[in-house]
Amino acid sequence: MMTPIRPFRLPVASAALATAMAVSAPVAAEPHEWEIDEEHFSVAFEVSHAGFAQQFGLFLDAEGAFVYDESEDELHEGSVTVYSDSVFTDHEERDNHIRDDDFLHAEEYPEMHFEATDYDPDAGMLYGDFTLLGETRPIELDIRINRIDEYPFGGGLFASPPYVLGASLRGTIRRSEFGMDYGIEDNMVGDEVDIILEFEARRQD
Repeated sequence: MMTPIRPFRLPVASAALATAMAVSAPVAAEPHEWEIDEEHFSVAFEVSHAGFAQQFGLFLDAEGAFVYDESEDELHEGSVTVYSDSVFTDHEERDNHIRDDDFLHAEEYPEMHFEATDYDPDAGMLYGDFTLLGETRPIELDIRINRIDEYPFGGGLFASPPYVLGASLRGTIRRSEFGMDYGIEDNMVGDEVDIILEFEARRQD
């Protein structure tokens, strides 16, 4: 396990929610591993199409985990892997183009990867290294913890409900910084790509 990064404290809006739940919520006495539920993990992007409109897309295959101490509000490590060939924009020809070497070059670079490096608890910012097309660059993500609680769905007749953390993250990259420059010069495809992540993660007890 890597050395803990700076304390991972809940943003102010979420801290009030956590306090309100403190009476009933289980308390984590030490760092726990949390695994992102692949059925509740949305990885989306938004990019300009020739200045006429924003094109939205999804990646349908992604996974991630992190080590987080809820009692101390500290994130010790965290990573996410997104599989390039799972891109989906609801247009088969466009999806195939995004997979080829003009954009994701999915055959040679099947994965994109994020590794957490730091967290600013006052600003609600998560920092990390993002790897795309074999190039690694720093990235900043706004993060909001939406809820940490026992899950209200499922669990089975004899199973205890899982303990779940839900979060929303937003960030922006310049794809040219990773060597992806198709369409930038003639402004057919924007350089800036907004990244959107929504997930629910289950604590591994």
